[in-house]
Amino acid sequence: MKKTLLSSFVAFGLAVLPLSAQAGTVTVKGSDTMVILAQRWAEAFMKKNPATKIQVTGGGSGTGLAALQNGTTDIAMSSREIKEAEEEKLRTRYNTPPTAVSVAKDGVTFYVNASNKLDALTVEQLKDIYLGDTTSWKAVGGADAPIVLYSRENSSGTYVFVKDTVLGGDDFAAAAQTLPGTAAVVNAVSKEKNGIGYGGAAYAKGIKELKVKKGNEAFAPTAENVKSGKYPLSRDLFFYLRNKPSGEAKAFIDFALSAEGQAIVTQVGYFPVK
Repeated sequence: MKKTLLSSFVAFGLAVLPLSAQAGTVTVKGSDTMVILAQRWAEAFMKKNPATKIQVTGGGSGTGLAALQNGTTDIAMSSREIKEAEEEKLRTRYNTPPTAVSVAKDGVTFYVNASNKLDALTVEQLKDIYLGDTTSWKAVGGADAPIVLYSRENSSGTYVFVKDTVLGGDDFAAAAQTLPGTAAVVNAVSKEKNGIGYGGAAYAKGIKELKVKKGNEAFAPTAENVKSGKYPLSRDLFFYLRNKPSGEAKAFIDFALSAEGQAIVTQVGYFPVK
């Protein structure tokens, strides 16, 4: 009888658990900026822990945080801090505040075509460009040519970061072309000589990174400048969970924060938090 009751309890427990919470599998969803990094962590972690499966998918920070709310992911990746409304939904539904873990650092980078002679712009100049107030490279010291803007979808954490930090909360210019991922932005800028786009530092390949001017100095998104705070567009990359990490999810996060995990951060092109 005891065995029957126990079997029924276990079966009921499995039936009500979301797929993401089943033993042996940890689901990680969200920020496209963090997808490659999380995939590298997952590959290295699963080699050491073959009984655990780490499933990583992108979709954007907003998508990941929505999945955390509806119970379809264990960990949400986010390249921005959680919004108050998102945090309140999690607190109300699960009766506990969500847990944020900073797992890496990044410097949001503005990319231009490799042929562009400009090396640096101020945050104010970037703001004017993305608001549509500056439409020619000549106005900021470049060629006499129209500026072609590339941006991200509004579910992207990088989109939100640029809107809040660079544009002061104002809307992007209507002329900005929305692309589905940072790789697409980099690809577009590499082919359009008058283009400008933005994204994580790890994606800046095949294009030119613009430094950001502060006073008489210009700072590149290097490890030293991001760590010291001299680079003005630095940010944390987060894992968010519904509550305190435990079990296999905790083991995966502990690995990401270990010396080996933080070395992978550097290999991918971001910056360690430890």
